[in-house]
Amino acid sequence: MTGEETIDEILGGSLKIRQSRRGYRFNLDSLILAHFVSLRPDSVNLDLGCGNGIIALVLAHRFRQTRWHGLELQPALAELARQNVEDNGLAGRVQINEGDAHNIKKIYQPHLFDNIIFNPPYRRLTSGRVNPMAEKAIARHEVAGSLERFLAAAGHALKPAGRVFTIYPATRLVEMISLFRKNAIEPKRMKLVFSDAASDAEFVLLEGRGSSGEELKVEQSLYIYEKPKRYTKEMQDIFSDLSLPAETSGG
Repeated sequence: MTGEETIDEILGGSLKIRQSRRGYRFNLDSLILAHFVSLRPDSVNLDLGCGNGIIALVLAHRFRQTRWHGLELQPALAELARQNVEDNGLAGRVQINEGDAHNIKKIYQPHLFDNIIFNPPYRRLTSGRVNPMAEKAIARHEVAGSLERFLAAAGHALKPAGRVFTIYPATRLVEMISLFRKNAIEPKRMKLVFSDAASDAEFVLLEGRGSSGEELKVEQSLYIYEKPKRYTKEMQDIFSDLSLPAETSGG
Protein backbone atom coordinates (compact mmCIF):
# COMPACT_ATOMS: atom_id res chain seq x y z
CA MET A 1 0.00 0.00 0.00
CA THR A 2 1.23 3.51 -0.84
CA GLY A 3 0.64 6.70 1.10
CA GLU A 4 -2.00 7.55 -1.53
CA GLU A 5 -4.21 4.64 -0.41
CA THR A 6 -6.09 3.47 2.66
CA ILE A 7 -7.27 -0.03 3.55
CA ASP A 8 -10.63 0.09 5.29
CA GLU A 9 -12.35 -2.82 7.01
CA ILE A 10 -16.09 -2.83 6.37
CA LEU A 11 -19.08 -4.90 7.45
CA GLY A 12 -17.57 -6.02 10.72
CA GLY A 13 -14.21 -6.78 9.13
CA SER A 14 -15.65 -9.28 6.63
CA LEU A 15 -14.06 -7.32 3.76
CA LYS A 16 -11.01 -5.09 3.40
CA ILE A 17 -11.30 -2.36 0.77
CA ARG A 18 -8.26 -0.59 -0.64
CA GLN A 19 -9.21 2.96 -1.66
CA SER A 20 -7.60 6.11 -2.96
CA ARG A 21 -6.97 8.50 -0.08
CA ARG A 22 -7.89 11.61 -2.09
CA GLY A 23 -9.71 10.21 -5.15
CA TYR A 24 -12.93 8.26 -5.51
CA ARG A 25 -14.14 6.48 -2.37
CA PHE A 26 -17.32 4.42 -2.24
CA ASN A 27 -20.40 5.85 -0.53
CA LEU A 28 -23.26 4.47 1.51
CA ASP A 29 -25.42 4.24 -1.63
CA SER A 30 -23.25 1.36 -2.91
CA LEU A 31 -24.01 -0.70 0.20
CA ILE A 32 -27.71 0.17 0.06
CA LEU A 33 -27.81 -0.95 -3.57
CA ALA A 34 -25.94 -4.18 -2.77
CA HIS A 35 -28.52 -5.04 -0.11
CA PHE A 36 -31.37 -4.44 -2.58
CA VAL A 37 -30.00 -7.10 -4.93
CA SER A 38 -31.21 -10.72 -4.86
CA LEU A 39 -29.39 -13.44 -6.82
CA ARG A 40 -29.84 -17.06 -7.87
CA PRO A 41 -27.15 -19.68 -7.22
CA ASP A 42 -24.56 -20.04 -9.98
CA SER A 43 -25.62 -16.77 -11.65
CA VAL A 44 -23.06 -14.84 -13.69
CA ASN A 45 -23.23 -11.11 -12.93
CA LEU A 46 -21.71 -7.79 -13.99
CA ASP A 47 -20.85 -4.79 -11.83
CA LEU A 48 -20.87 -2.08 -14.51
CA GLY A 49 -18.67 0.92 -13.72
CA CYS A 50 -17.34 -1.01 -10.75
CA GLY A 51 -14.97 1.63 -9.32
CA ASN A 52 -12.78 -0.06 -6.71
CA GLY A 53 -14.98 -3.17 -6.93
CA ILE A 54 -17.10 -2.52 -3.84
CA ILE A 55 -20.45 -3.86 -5.12
CA ALA A 56 -19.03 -6.98 -6.78
CA LEU A 57 -16.96 -7.73 -3.68
CA VAL A 58 -19.86 -7.31 -1.25
CA LEU A 59 -22.20 -9.43 -3.37
CA ALA A 60 -19.62 -12.14 -4.10
CA HIS A 61 -19.06 -12.34 -0.34
CA ARG A 62 -22.79 -12.43 0.39
CA PHE A 63 -23.83 -14.84 -2.38
CA ARG A 64 -21.10 -17.44 -2.25
CA GLN A 65 -22.17 -19.45 -5.32
CA THR A 66 -22.23 -16.53 -7.75
CA ARG A 67 -19.61 -15.39 -10.27
CA TRP A 68 -18.74 -11.79 -11.11
CA HIS A 69 -17.22 -9.50 -13.69
CA GLY A 70 -16.47 -5.85 -13.04
CA LEU A 71 -16.02 -3.28 -15.81
CA GLU A 72 -14.27 0.00 -14.98
CA LEU A 73 -13.27 2.84 -17.30
CA GLN A 74 -10.52 4.41 -15.16
CA PRO A 75 -7.24 2.43 -15.13
CA ALA A 76 -6.26 3.36 -11.56
CA LEU A 77 -9.64 2.31 -10.18
CA ALA A 78 -9.62 -0.92 -12.19
CA GLU A 79 -6.22 -1.75 -10.69
CA LEU A 80 -7.50 -1.02 -7.18
CA ALA A 81 -10.45 -3.31 -7.85
CA ARG A 82 -8.10 -6.12 -8.94
CA GLN A 83 -6.04 -5.69 -5.78
CA ASN A 84 -9.20 -5.77 -3.67
CA VAL A 85 -10.29 -8.99 -5.35
CA GLU A 86 -6.91 -10.57 -4.54
CA ASP A 87 -6.79 -9.19 -0.99
CA ASN A 88 -10.19 -10.70 -0.19
CA GLY A 89 -9.48 -14.11 -1.70
CA LEU A 90 -12.09 -13.78 -4.45
CA ALA A 91 -9.91 -14.15 -7.56
CA GLY A 92 -11.63 -17.43 -8.41
CA ARG A 93 -15.04 -15.78 -8.71
CA VAL A 94 -14.47 -12.10 -9.55
CA GLN A 95 -12.75 -10.80 -12.68
CA ILE A 96 -12.09 -7.09 -13.32
CA ASN A 97 -11.86 -5.70 -16.84
CA GLU A 98 -10.81 -2.21 -17.88
CA GLY A 99 -13.02 -0.61 -20.50
CA ASP A 100 -15.82 1.77 -21.45
CA ALA A 101 -19.50 0.77 -21.18
CA HIS A 102 -19.97 2.52 -24.53
CA ASN A 103 -17.72 -0.14 -26.11
CA ILE A 104 -19.25 -3.10 -24.28
CA LYS A 105 -19.80 -5.04 -27.52
CA LYS A 106 -16.01 -5.27 -27.90
CA ILE A 107 -15.58 -6.53 -24.33
CA TYR A 108 -18.39 -9.00 -23.61
CA GLN A 109 -20.42 -11.37 -25.74
CA PRO A 110 -24.13 -10.57 -26.07
CA HIS A 111 -26.61 -11.93 -23.50
CA LEU A 112 -23.86 -13.13 -21.16
CA PHE A 113 -25.08 -11.98 -17.74
CA ASP A 114 -27.99 -13.00 -15.52
CA ASN A 115 -27.86 -9.71 -13.59
CA ILE A 116 -26.21 -6.33 -14.14
CA ILE A 117 -25.74 -3.94 -11.23
CA PHE A 118 -24.56 -0.35 -11.43
CA ASN A 119 -24.36 2.84 -9.40
CA PRO A 120 -24.02 5.25 -12.34
CA PRO A 121 -22.78 8.84 -12.41
CA TYR A 122 -25.97 10.79 -11.75
CA ARG A 123 -25.07 14.47 -11.56
CA ARG A 124 -25.62 16.44 -14.75
CA LEU A 125 -22.65 18.46 -15.98
CA THR A 126 -24.81 21.55 -15.48
CA SER A 127 -25.67 20.53 -11.89
CA GLY A 128 -23.26 21.65 -9.17
CA ARG A 129 -19.51 22.05 -9.18
CA VAL A 130 -17.62 19.36 -11.08
CA ASN A 131 -14.76 18.06 -8.94
CA PRO A 132 -11.38 19.13 -10.35
CA MET A 133 -10.01 15.66 -9.58
CA ALA A 134 -10.90 13.58 -12.65
CA GLU A 135 -11.36 10.32 -10.70
CA LYS A 136 -14.10 11.85 -8.57
CA ALA A 137 -15.65 13.85 -11.42
CA ILE A 138 -16.04 10.81 -13.69
CA ALA A 139 -17.54 8.73 -10.88
CA ARG A 140 -20.17 11.31 -9.89
CA HIS A 141 -20.90 13.59 -12.88
CA GLU A 142 -22.01 12.51 -16.35
CA VAL A 143 -18.58 13.22 -17.80
CA ALA A 144 -17.89 9.86 -19.45
CA GLY A 145 -21.01 7.87 -18.61
CA SER A 146 -24.69 8.17 -17.79
CA LEU A 147 -27.69 6.03 -16.89
CA GLU A 148 -28.69 5.98 -20.56
CA ARG A 149 -25.27 4.69 -21.61
CA PHE A 150 -25.26 2.05 -18.86
CA LEU A 151 -28.74 0.83 -19.80
CA ALA A 152 -27.75 0.62 -23.47
CA ALA A 153 -24.76 -1.49 -22.41
CA ALA A 154 -27.05 -3.68 -20.30
CA GLY A 155 -29.29 -4.18 -23.33
CA HIS A 156 -26.35 -5.85 -25.08
CA ALA A 157 -24.90 -7.87 -22.21
CA LEU A 158 -28.02 -8.96 -20.31
CA LYS A 159 -29.72 -12.31 -20.90
CA PRO A 160 -33.23 -11.95 -22.41
CA ALA A 161 -35.00 -12.33 -19.05
CA GLY A 162 -32.09 -10.97 -16.99
CA ARG A 163 -32.37 -8.27 -14.36
CA VAL A 164 -30.86 -4.83 -13.80
CA PHE A 165 -30.43 -3.25 -10.35
CA THR A 166 -29.50 0.39 -9.83
CA ILE A 167 -29.79 3.44 -7.58
CA TYR A 168 -30.52 6.97 -8.82
CA PRO A 169 -31.67 10.34 -7.49
CA ALA A 170 -35.38 10.32 -6.68
CA THR A 171 -35.77 13.64 -8.52
CA ARG A 172 -34.89 11.83 -11.77
CA LEU A 173 -37.33 8.91 -11.32
CA VAL A 174 -39.49 9.77 -14.33
CA GLU A 175 -36.43 9.93 -16.59
CA MET A 176 -35.16 6.69 -15.07
CA ILE A 177 -38.33 4.72 -15.82
CA SER A 178 -38.48 6.18 -19.33
CA LEU A 179 -34.89 5.09 -20.04
CA PHE A 180 -35.50 1.60 -18.66
CA ARG A 181 -38.45 1.14 -21.01
CA LYS A 182 -36.58 2.68 -23.94
CA ASN A 183 -34.03 -0.13 -23.52
CA ALA A 184 -36.73 -2.85 -23.18
CA ILE A 185 -36.12 -3.35 -19.45
CA GLU A 186 -39.39 -3.23 -17.52
CA PRO A 187 -39.32 -1.75 -13.97
CA LYS A 188 -40.46 -4.47 -11.57
CA ARG A 189 -39.46 -3.45 -8.02
CA MET A 190 -38.83 -0.04 -6.46
CA LYS A 191 -37.83 1.37 -3.07
CA LEU A 192 -37.48 5.01 -2.08
CA VAL A 193 -34.58 6.00 0.19
CA PHE A 194 -34.87 8.92 2.63
CA SER A 195 -32.12 10.50 4.71
CA ASP A 196 -34.55 10.76 7.63
CA ALA A 197 -38.28 11.01 8.35
CA ALA A 198 -38.28 14.79 7.85
CA SER A 199 -36.60 14.71 4.42
CA ASP A 200 -37.84 14.33 0.88
CA ALA A 201 -36.85 11.13 -0.89
CA GLU A 202 -33.17 11.24 -1.83
CA PHE A 203 -32.66 8.10 -3.92
CA VAL A 204 -34.69 5.42 -5.61
CA LEU A 205 -33.66 1.77 -5.90
CA LEU A 206 -35.00 0.07 -9.01
CA GLU A 207 -34.97 -3.49 -10.31
CA GLY A 208 -35.87 -4.02 -13.95
CA ARG A 209 -36.25 -7.16 -16.04
CA GLY A 210 -36.01 -7.87 -19.72
CA SER A 211 -38.84 -9.66 -21.55
CA SER A 212 -41.29 -8.89 -18.77
CA GLY A 213 -44.84 -7.60 -18.47
CA GLU A 214 -46.01 -4.40 -16.85
CA GLU A 215 -46.27 -4.71 -13.05
CA LEU A 216 -44.30 -2.69 -10.49
CA LYS A 217 -43.96 -3.57 -6.80
CA VAL A 218 -43.26 -0.54 -4.59
CA GLU A 219 -41.58 -1.69 -1.38
CA GLN A 220 -41.57 -0.05 2.03
CA SER A 221 -39.26 2.98 2.06
CA LEU A 222 -35.84 2.99 3.70
CA TYR A 223 -34.85 5.69 6.22
CA ILE A 224 -31.10 5.98 6.81
CA TYR A 225 -30.85 8.14 9.94
CA GLU A 226 -32.97 8.16 13.07
CA LYS A 227 -31.04 11.13 14.51
CA PRO A 228 -28.03 13.03 13.15
CA LYS A 229 -25.19 10.52 12.70
CA ARG A 230 -27.30 7.72 14.22
CA TYR A 231 -28.47 4.98 11.86
CA THR A 232 -31.99 3.57 12.00
CA LYS A 233 -32.48 -0.07 12.93
CA GLU A 234 -33.21 -0.73 9.24
CA MET A 235 -29.75 0.53 8.26
CA GLN A 236 -28.08 -1.37 11.08
CA ASP A 237 -29.85 -4.52 9.83
CA ILE A 238 -28.53 -3.85 6.32
CA PHE A 239 -24.93 -3.70 7.60
CA SER A 240 -25.51 -6.91 9.57
CA ASP A 241 -27.10 -8.73 6.61
CA LEU A 242 -24.28 -7.76 4.23
CA SER A 243 -21.61 -9.08 6.59
CA LEU A 244 -23.04 -12.62 6.47
CA PRO A 245 -23.66 -15.13 3.65
CA ALA A 246 -27.21 -14.99 2.32
CA GLU A 247 -29.42 -17.68 0.94
CA THR A 248 -29.46 -17.10 -2.81
CA SER A 249 -32.84 -16.08 -4.13
CA GLY A 250 -34.51 -14.06 -6.80
CA GLY A 251 -37.24 -14.47 -9.31
